Amino acid sequence: MKTILKLNSISSLADKYFENYSYVDDCANPDGIMLRSFKMHDYEIGTNLVAVARAGAGVNNIPLDKMSENGVCVFNTPGANANAVKELVICALLLGSRKIYEGITWAQHLSKDDDVAKLVEKGKSQFVGGEIYGKTLGVIGLGAIGAKVANIAIDLGMDVLGYDPYISVDAAWRLSRKVKHENELNSLFAGSDYISIHMPLTGDTKGIINKDTISSMKDGVCIINCARGELVNNDDLKDALKSGKVSRYVTDFPVAELLGIDGVITIPHLGASTPEAEDNCAIMAARQLTDYIETGSIVNSVNFPNLKAPDTFVHRVSVAHKNVPNMINLATKPFSEAHINIENLMSAGRGEVGYMILDTIDEVPSSVIEELEKVDGFLKVRVIK
Repeated sequence: MKTILKLNSISSLADKYFENYSYVDDCANPDGIMLRSFKMHDYEIGTNLVAVARAGAGVNNIPLDKMSENGVCVFNTPGANANAVKELVICALLLGSRKIYEGITWAQHLSKDDDVAKLVEKGKSQFVGGEIYGKTLGVIGLGAIGAKVANIAIDLGMDVLGYDPYISVDAAWRLSRKVKHENELNSLFAGSDYISIHMPLTGDTKGIINKDTISSMKDGVCIINCARGELVNNDDLKDALKSGKVSRYVTDFPVAELLGIDGVITIPHLGASTPEAEDNCAIMAARQLTDYIETGSIVNSVNFPNLKAPDTFVHRVSVAHKNVPNMINLATKPFSEAHINIENLMSAGRGEVGYMILDTIDEVPSSVIEELEKVDGFLKVRVIK
């Protein structure tokens, strides 16, 4: 029986997918791992480990290079928590427009011994804010979450500018035709009263909101960040808040240097903190993990190529390898020498990692597997059945 290790608490709705596994909280050398926020950078990868599934979208807590080098496929769950994050962004949009947060904080500290109603009527003028209707929202990144945010903003009566140089065909179909697609970020910055960020954190996007990009924004812009904290240069942002260039910054990623800063509203990372989102992510991660272990198919990997293989097969071997020439020839050679016919061969590559599936009618002897494991450039050879 194969073992799946839980490194975090996972929704119990995932349990049914592991009925034929040992699904445990402690194991030194599991076959698969389910996690949410556990930081794996110092985790020792066992020889049995073939896949890691994160019940969430971001994978900054997982060392992808290290996983790839060991032939371990890493999955995430894009879109599973999209509705939860979308709703928080709309909340952040209203918090950034109206002084709701400040007003609530003030009201909570009123004395019960005073005439509260009279104090409220006298003090509410200091919390006047604007409406979002008729204003322009710029959405950076039009994936599963960004598209939902753009569409609901349209429904709320806003004009929406969208920017995403890598938008997929499927994502484009999901997007309202009323969203104006901008080809340049500076055009979005210049035309937006509010900006919501929905892009992954990479070397190219880190600190994309900085003094230079802020300078091209409207005066008094409100910035919302429910994607990743590091997308914003906090020092530059604080300077912009002091000058009034930025009116509000609402972020789901509190850090020490942003606490107590006027104009900053910090939400304690609540984007996906709903039972519905946690259930959706857990189910999606469990399906992807078990499908990979049982059939070799890959959907929503962040380090391996996606490859959908038929569910019906007699015997199957998978090979994760370096994405360099001649790998297929090296994989088929031991089969030929053993006089085993390969009925079906599927192959795909992504970046530095390649992946292939080889189906046969005859059972593959251990001698063939041993020869495959000797090949330089083969990261992990696995007998699926």
